[in-house]
Order: sequence, then C-alpha cells, then structure tokens
Amino acid sequence: VQLQACGGGLVQPGGSLRLSCAVSGLSLDYHAIGWFRQAPGKEREGVACQSSGGGSTDYADSVKGRFTISRDNIMNTVDLQMNSLKPEDTAIYYCAADRAMPVSTRAPFWGQGTLVTVSS
Repeated sequence: VQLQACGGGLVQPGGSLRLSCAVSGLSLDYHAIGWFRQAPGKEREGVACQSSGGGSTDYADSVKGRFTISRDNIMNTVDLQMNSLKPEDTAIYYCAADRAMPVSTRAPFWGQGTLVTVSS
C-alpha cells in the first residue's frame, strides 16, 4: 500500500493550494481517507476526513468553510482544496487511509507528507 501526497508549497496569506493524495494497493471504494497536519512543535491533528462512499465528511473547526476534501474513486486519488490560507495553516500535511471513519492518527496507512508554508 502506498499513499503519495503532493501539491504543497509556499503561498501568501489568503491564497489557495490544492493537495493531492495518490493511493495504490487499496481501493478507495472500501476505505475512508483523512488529511492530517503537523506544525513544528505541535502534535499531528486531523484536518478533514471522508467515508469510503463520500457520503460522510468531517472537518476540523479551524478549517471549516475554507478546506474541501474530495475523492476520485476511479483514479484512486483524494484531494484537499485549501482556500483563504492563514499562517497558522503552515504544517506538513499527510494523507491517511483506514477501513472506516473516523480516520485517526492510529490509521494503518500513511503518506509521506507535503509541506505547506503560508507566509508573506
């Protein structure tokens, strides 16, 4: 099983980025997906997660209304659209997969992380 996260970079406050997680070795038809982030000196926290069928989605309060998780079960990819970015969104972002929601930090499958830096 491999999860490959990409799309991070440097963006100014108020800007947007789209992260993508390419999944191989497991089917998104049967797995929930979560996005997490870890800022320097802080614990890893959940940002967004979505059920295998896409019918259930959950967001951290800090990103509600700004971030959107979406999936393509044919391409086996999961995206995180991030708008109105703030400096406090700066972190390494990870995607993770589990058999069901909620997707927690104990999820069995993880990507390698992609760095998002929000700074002017």
